[in-house]
Amino acid sequence: MDEIEDKGELLVIANLAEQAERYDDMLTVMKKIVIMSKELNTEERNMLSVAYKNVIGARRAAWRIFASLEQKHEDNPKEKELVVEYRDKVEKEIREISAGILELLDTYLIPFAETFDSKVFFHKMKGDYNRYLTEIMQGEDRKEPAKSALDAYKDAQEAAENLPSTNPISLGLALNFSVFYYEILDSPDEACRLAKKAFDSAVGDLDKSNESQYKESTLILQLLRDNLTLWTSEMQEEGVDEAA
Repeated sequence: MDEIEDKGELLVIANLAEQAERYDDMLTVMKKIVIMSKELNTEERNMLSVAYKNVIGARRAAWRIFASLEQKHEDNPKEKELVVEYRDKVEKEIREISAGILELLDTYLIPFAETFDSKVFFHKMKGDYNRYLTEIMQGEDRKEPAKSALDAYKDAQEAAENLPSTNPISLGLALNFSVFYYEILDSPDEACRLAKKAFDSAVGDLDKSNESQYKESTLILQLLRDNLTLWTSEMQEEGVDEAA
């Protein structure tokens, strides 16, 4: 792969890697394509996202398991030490993967993004990977990536004002930004406000949506509705507990 310089051949290899679920290979190829071409088309953009999402997703899932196991082994210091050691290894990988995509975003993808679709997509991506960094950090260390995530999501939100409310990229932004408010900033009211606004706006315009985007848009709308239902229920339960 290192010696291949033809973009078409690299895209074929990236597709093959995706089909074989070799996402680390796919990531390596897509990184090379980004550096080579800077501005990506929709297919290339989605392939980059798939590669990084799968590579980071496996580590995030592992990190959550180790964080849970750490609590379960409180009574066994030796086993807890081994869990923490393994968790730290995964944590390092998450930091390295996130640093890699954030460098690509800041150096190539965001500066060369010409369409509003691309601007929203890449600023959202910057918000997401800073959010993933915040998830694994504690105390004061969370502040910098949390602020970077918030700023990136707001930049994406500003660009999204130029897109239809039913655009899947805009809806995906609303979904992830609201999760950021709920899980990272501990602001359930703002999370629900943002999710509800996006949901209501899109539902009202769904009949005007592009046929090719309809399925993806309705899927994200379902996720927004599920989150709203869950968050509202949890807030009501907390209200009852506080009243008691």
